Amino acid sequence: MMKFSFEIRHSFSGFKDLMIRMADVLKAVFFPAKCLACRSFFNPEAKQGGRLFENYFQDESFFNSSKKAIFEGLMTPFLCSICSADFLPVESPFCSGCGIMFKSREGEDHFCGECLGSPKRFNIARAPGIYDHALLEAIHLLKYRGKIQLARPLGMLLFFSFIALWDEKSIDVVIPVPLHVKRLKKRGFNQSFLLVKDWGSFAKAIDIGLSHMHIESHLLIRNRWTEPQTGLDRKKRKANIKNAFRIRDAEKLNGKRVLLVDDVYTTGATVDECSKVLLSSGAGQVDVLTLARAM
Repeated sequence: MMKFSFEIRHSFSGFKDLMIRMADVLKAVFFPAKCLACRSFFNPEAKQGGRLFENYFQDESFFNSSKKAIFEGLMTPFLCSICSADFLPVESPFCSGCGIMFKSREGEDHFCGECLGSPKRFNIARAPGIYDHALLEAIHLLKYRGKIQLARPLGMLLFFSFIALWDEKSIDVVIPVPLHVKRLKKRGFNQSFLLVKDWGSFAKAIDIGLSHMHIESHLLIRNRWTEPQTGLDRKKRKANIKNAFRIRDAEKLNGKRVLLVDDVYTTGATVDECSKVLLSSGAGQVDVLTLARAM
């Protein structure tokens, strides 16, 4: 009787697996995936052995992969192989201060002329990728076309960069660069906040203790409307963003080590202005992490 019961359960389990596989096949036939970038149809299951980005937390080797491999893996459900392979990582040698990657591929990291001539208020700035090709397309899809499903994998890429570049105990507060309320209402979301909002769950998934670190999305406020920085030169960017931020509760910053997070670092005018306000309000140190670094 026990053998018969086992055979029934085994048969049912096999039938269930068969039904799941058939459902997946039918889904692929009638609802094929379309690349968000080039709009071509593709099979996500054929990429990276069919693993979805959530499953990478179960694979310790993934954390030791190259930035390019991590990006391609995280983009599995959203971009075809051709588009996701177009990712350009930031690699040494780069500026020890602002993180810009030098055109020459020889030598060690050192400060660039801009940082030597006009030192930044923040301590260091880092980014996993260059603002071009696949990463530029992914950011534009998120920001300007409302593809917020990209926020979680891009946030995971940023989180991997954080734990690779910083001692997790060296940061007390994570602050996403805010949008003006007018732009926030128009866009419907702050992409910088979306990039960090799931860091707590990411940390738990890989058993990293980040309970001491708080994400403060309303501590730094953009109190003045500014024109978009796109298309402005360095001088105009600084003038445009000057005095555009203020702190809501300075007591929360007293001596804190801050990680300022944004989507793109272009000239650094925005994050430098934010750093000025944070430091003048009592922050002990400000570091910057962005998803992309313009060349």
